Amino acid sequence: MSEPMTLHARVAASAKEVHRALTDPAALRVWLAEHAEVDLPHRYAFWGRHTPEGQEPHQRLLHVDDHTLRFAWLLDGEETAVEFRLTEESPESTVITLSQTHFDFQHVVTGASIRGVLQTFWALAVANLVDHLEGRPLTPMCDFTSARLREEVIIDASREAVYDSLVDSGKVSRWFGFPIEIEPHVGGRFAMGGFEAGQAAKIIDLDPGRTLSVDWADYGVTTWELEDSGGGTRLTFVQSGFSTGQAPYATWMGWLSGIAELRRFHELADWRPIWLDAPEGAAAEEATVR
Repeated sequence: MSEPMTLHARVAASAKEVHRALTDPAALRVWLAEHAEVDLPHRYAFWGRHTPEGQEPHQRLLHVDDHTLRFAWLLDGEETAVEFRLTEESPESTVITLSQTHFDFQHVVTGASIRGVLQTFWALAVANLVDHLEGRPLTPMCDFTSARLREEVIIDASREAVYDSLVDSGKVSRWFGFPIEIEPHVGGRFAMGGFEAGQAAKIIDLDPGRTLSVDWADYGVTTWELEDSGGGTRLTFVQSGFSTGQAPYATWMGWLSGIAELRRFHELADWRPIWLDAPEGAAAEEATVR
């Protein structure tokens, strides 16, 4: 069995507040799932259209205490184990460590198992958990019943500033948390991992300050549309046109979790990524996990 998939994030909230958001069914229905039922220490379940294989609940509570939540989650016929661990750095700061077993990155590439969505599913969920706890608007969740994604967010920044952060390689790499190089013109390359990685999508539409569309071949077209909105910017994000067997939900949720960080990048004067590498007490170093 491969090593568990692990994410680390910092939130400006106490461990008690984070624990409440993890175990209160009303809170879970805000940041995690369409439906949730919790009866500690017996039941912990969530399901619905925003959950992989979410037609009905597939979780089984294993352990809960003040700083740990662990549950089994049956996915694609395999019982995986999910754990949230909370490390309080101060009364106003907590590191959330999330791990899940039975994740294989090859499933992201091949789509052979729904478990391939787990890393970006949890990246988006944890980003929304952080924003929920910090009193910020949430980023739209992925709908696993839909073959098309079209969502809107409002960013408290000018349209010109938001556009610049979508086409400037250095800025995109900062908020997305992964090296991205961009040639901002029609026909230009859009390369995850940088140009030297050897594979790049192609920019097929670009209206400076307003629209950017990128063609990912079999994985479809990504479009960002920008409009002025009450002193800020309305960002409409569209994913469509894939030719694989099923919608590339893992990729879609990766971009949605990136949009959560894009909003923070523009709106927080003291912005720093929520994502951390493996924490060592209160001295966790900032890093990215995507």
